[in-house]
Amino acid sequence: MEAAVPSRIALSARIMNHHVVAGGRSSIYRGRYPNIAIPIVVTAAGKGGGVLDRPAEKISPGRQSEFDVKKSRKMSPPYRVVLHNDNENRREYVVQVLMKVIPGMTVDNAVNIMQEAHVNGLAVVIVCSQSEAEEHCTSLRGNGLRSSIEPASGGC
Repeated sequence: MEAAVPSRIALSARIMNHHVVAGGRSSIYRGRYPNIAIPIVVTAAGKGGGVLDRPAEKISPGRQSEFDVKKSRKMSPPYRVVLHNDNENRREYVVQVLMKVIPGMTVDNAVNIMQEAHVNGLAVVIVCSQSEAEEHCTSLRGNGLRSSIEPASGGC
């Protein structure tokens, strides 16, 4: 393991326009002040790159990388959250619950969804991943609304 020793080197007029190499990095000083101190990192002698090296990410055979997890999340089949009409809840309450439970739900969208469920018996609230659909459905039910989820493979 290498030990990093921070230090300062004063630049003299004779090395003012040349590269100063320290810790694997180089810099050029071009200015009016010949004796300015520039912080550098000096590493102890030994094999290896230096202070700025990052260890390679090791992935065990049974573990997915972060990229694979994000890809599978995007590739998961979509699900619909469906709101069912009921005669127990007032329309204003349904709109309030939709706005509270569904992120980004506007008043206009909530009113349209409530009205569609009232007229047709069912309305699609949101299309999302299965885990999110289950959470939204549970939250809607927890607030007294009838809802269900179904795969959205039949034409979203």
